[in-house]
Amino acid sequence: MENSLLRSGEIAFFEPDIRGYIDKTARNVVEYMIGERLTLSAAESCTGGLIASAVTSVPGASKVFGCGVVSYSVDIKESLLGVPKEIIDRFGVVSAETARAMSERSRIISESDISVAVTGLCGPASPDDPAPVGTVYVSTSCRGGTEAENLKLYELGSFERNINRLLTAAFALEKVMERLKKGF
Repeated sequence: MENSLLRSGEIAFFEPDIRGYIDKTARNVVEYMIGERLTLSAAESCTGGLIASAVTSVPGASKVFGCGVVSYSVDIKESLLGVPKEIIDRFGVVSAETARAMSERSRIISESDISVAVTGLCGPASPDDPAPVGTVYVSTSCRGGTEAENLKLYELGSFERNINRLLTAAFALEKVMERLKKGF
């Protein structure tokens, strides 16, 4: 995300600053989408509903936000979202491929114009997963295609779980705005 205020250092990595930035970005997304008559959905794993909460806290969000799924378990990713078991078995839950499938399925299920999905390791480290804490994938899906990106939060510093979750939500909302502005 080249235009990210978070990556530019303009936003401090402290909880109140990140929460304020999330609120501002969610407001911008909702207002833009109202103006363009577009709809949004979300499929969240590691953020546990932070994205949906931020969006729905904005007045008028009901005009754009159709659905949010917290798919924390593998079973829900497969059964509710319809992420193919083969993708999870081959690439893992924390992967670009799983994030892509989550965003694509969320968009189809909700019939939204754009969907955002996140999956990742926010901490603590797991002996079952060799990826470092801060390996987080965000994906957006719209009629122009699906994009996924590893946020590599570990490159920004070593943060505790809650900060990683907040940063993920903030980056995901930035990614939605980026996709909206470049057209989809």
